[in-house]
Amino acid sequence: MDKNPLIEIILFMRYRGMDSRRVVSIFLLISMIVFPISSLAAGKYEKPIVYFSAITLYHPLVMYQKYQPLMEYLSEHTPYRFELKLSQNYEDIIKFLKTNKVQVALLGGVTYLEAKRQFNVIPILEPLGRDGRPYYRSVFITQEGNTKINRISDLKGKSVAFASDCSTSGNLIPLYELYAKGRIRLEDLSKHVNLKYHDAVAREILRGEYEAGAVIDSVANKFKGKGLKIIHISDPIPGLPIVVRADVSPLVVKAIKKALLSLDYNNAGDRKVLNQFDKEFRFGFAEAKDSDYDSIRRMIRYLNREGVRIP
Repeated sequence: MDKNPLIEIILFMRYRGMDSRRVVSIFLLISMIVFPISSLAAGKYEKPIVYFSAITLYHPLVMYQKYQPLMEYLSEHTPYRFELKLSQNYEDIIKFLKTNKVQVALLGGVTYLEAKRQFNVIPILEPLGRDGRPYYRSVFITQEGNTKINRISDLKGKSVAFASDCSTSGNLIPLYELYAKGRIRLEDLSKHVNLKYHDAVAREILRGEYEAGAVIDSVANKFKGKGLKIIHISDPIPGLPIVVRADVSPLVVKAIKKALLSLDYNNAGDRKVLNQFDKEFRFGFAEAKDSDYDSIRRMIRYLNREGVRIP
């Protein structure tokens, strides 16, 4: 694959020691300037533009690398041009949708329910797992050499890192697992923190800053055997919903569904396409509905009764 010049510029800035927050800001600014100009030069503004965003599972640079191939696929296989609008946190995604800066977004269960509470969004698709079912999991991890932590009950008195407090697999589900299954409350931990990204949780554990942490299964599997081990896996979680604003044209929704539901992991050609997407999308898609996320609602209510507030 050819190197992306924008990514090369950003990596050079990081190499020169520039502050990561400044790098992200410059990256977002360049992307807003360069992408429209390059699109105009290529005569691609003939198609109506649909803006797409996604929860920040990873650093924005990684998000671009993982999600731009999906934008290119949708632009090629629908009557629309899809533009990726990146953010630096989960809250921004809701603001983007609410203010119509984006029309389509990949959310987590918690962010979907919060967006639904504030305004009307509609889940249209959810990714399939390896087993062909629309579920994924939350995973607790620790360093491979840590012999004192082998199961969730061993986390009492330990330091634990979670992903964003708006994350389903990085915060809500791990808290539910601790309280309902491990009989461990937050005050039973020696310390705990919420970090922006799932991969940041893994790296902080590798650095020894925290003894354990909770991440989405794809991140846990990425680091498994590379210094981290898995100590606990949650029950299945409803797949990350792809949602649209309620006022998005049914023609746009129909086009997105047609393009993505046509991909079959068992077909070699389709599998080649899916392998270019983020791992969350590797196995294809299924239609989604609001009731799919009732289990998330129940877990939020349970934790609220336990005195834990979920944003």
